[in-house]
Amino acid sequence: MSIEIQEKMGIKYYYLAHSYRKFGKVRKLRIYLGRDLTNDALVKKREDAEVLIEERLSKIKKIRDPYNVALTDSEILELKKLTSIRRIKITHLSDDEWLKFTEAFTYDTNAIEGSTVEQKEVVNILEKNKWPDKSKEEISETLGVAEAVKYVRKTKEELSIGLIKELHMIVFKNSKTFAGNLRKIGEEVAVIDSNRNIVHRGAPSSSILSLLEELIRWYKANKRKYPPLVLAAVVHNQFENIHPFRDGNGRVGRLLLINILLKHNMPPVNIELENRFEYYKALQEYELDGNIRPTIELLLKEYRRLRRSL
Repeated sequence: MSIEIQEKMGIKYYYLAHSYRKFGKVRKLRIYLGRDLTNDALVKKREDAEVLIEERLSKIKKIRDPYNVALTDSEILELKKLTSIRRIKITHLSDDEWLKFTEAFTYDTNAIEGSTVEQKEVVNILEKNKWPDKSKEEISETLGVAEAVKYVRKTKEELSIGLIKELHMIVFKNSKTFAGNLRKIGEEVAVIDSNRNIVHRGAPSSSILSLLEELIRWYKANKRKYPPLVLAAVVHNQFENIHPFRDGNGRVGRLLLINILLKHNMPPVNIELENRFEYYKALQEYELDGNIRPTIELLLKEYRRLRRSL
């Protein structure tokens, strides 16, 4: 956000402006602050205007129909074929296969978020209760993710506020004091890249609950309309846009992917660490342009690899 000044007949008019991209075009939100403002008045006006802009941006995060936005008729047909029983075998995994999946998912989903626990160490923790020389937080989150996968596997609950909070609690109960709690009013979050640029800003804390409720309504209204991969992709990406927790949103979002797929009789899916940059790009494509196809393509790629590995 930046201050813009327009001068007319010697009078300075102040605006707070914010540029964003929608449907491939750069657009701008602008709020009038006042005329001939002192520095102190400008600071106060800016603070109030930033809240208004965040609220308006939260409305831009509304869920859009994924087919109308991203997929042509031929692509829809292709997707239905790819997700049919002929192409992806729908099966209840054996206990050994679930263990193998859980270990892979636990390693990858934590590593994407910066965990230093290595793949072999994950296996030792989960199979032998042998802890490596890593931080207590990383070990507890390794155990937490594995427990959350087991919970998702067993629960009959579909997408809900309760499920979202419970998954966060299970993963972070021994590592974060705010485990299971949505961001409080005034707790705003942003994702910053290595150059200190903001690449993603979560929804305003005042809008979190209403946006999650909207997402749940969308899912319930469309769960028999769209193929499971489309449902899972939209829910995951929209959840990441909202960013309802202070931290841990990525891991909860990827657990929601599993939950939705299992509820539609499809095997779980894992986003592998080596595909993280493709994953980040897919999330940005959705956030900026509402384009869900890159996420669907990534999920299909991961599904094919999962079938080979199992």
